[in-house]
Amino acid sequence: MRRFGASLGSIVFFLIAPGTVAGLVPWWITHWRLGAPFGDNAISRWLGAVLIVTGLAPLLASFARFAWDGLGTPAPIAPPSRLVVTGFYRRVRNPMYVALLILLSGEAIFFSDLRVFYWALIFWTGCHLFVLGYEEPTLKRKFGAQYETYRANVPRWLPRIVPWKGPSL
Repeated sequence: MRRFGASLGSIVFFLIAPGTVAGLVPWWITHWRLGAPFGDNAISRWLGAVLIVTGLAPLLASFARFAWDGLGTPAPIAPPSRLVVTGFYRRVRNPMYVALLILLSGEAIFFSDLRVFYWALIFWTGCHLFVLGYEEPTLKRKFGAQYETYRANVPRWLPRIVPWKGPSL
């Protein structure tokens, strides 16, 4: 797949997947109505906003890396042809899922709605099961030793403080 096609596919998948996870479902839950700030402290809204922005940065960057470095999309129907181990992938193996979890937590705090936290936990549980049951076995089959080296050096969920300095496969 060429970069233009990969970029277009990634944009479409971004609108569908994260758009649903962090946009449509939280909207169904909150209707974008603000509840009373947690602990009656307006600073919680700022914290929520910071987490939303903090989650967006690695999410957008990771989607771009799939198109530009991996020559594919995050969608299982059009996966990358190269193992992506650059950018946030040097810190954590699943930066998109981690970013969405941070973003959802920010939305829960911003809108002061525990139901969005519950949705975040359900989402993460589904991601964890998907990673264990599909993604990791598929990556191991497709990329073999490259993926095993990467997997041995980069954690699945909790980002490394110092990025992995392994090869740009």
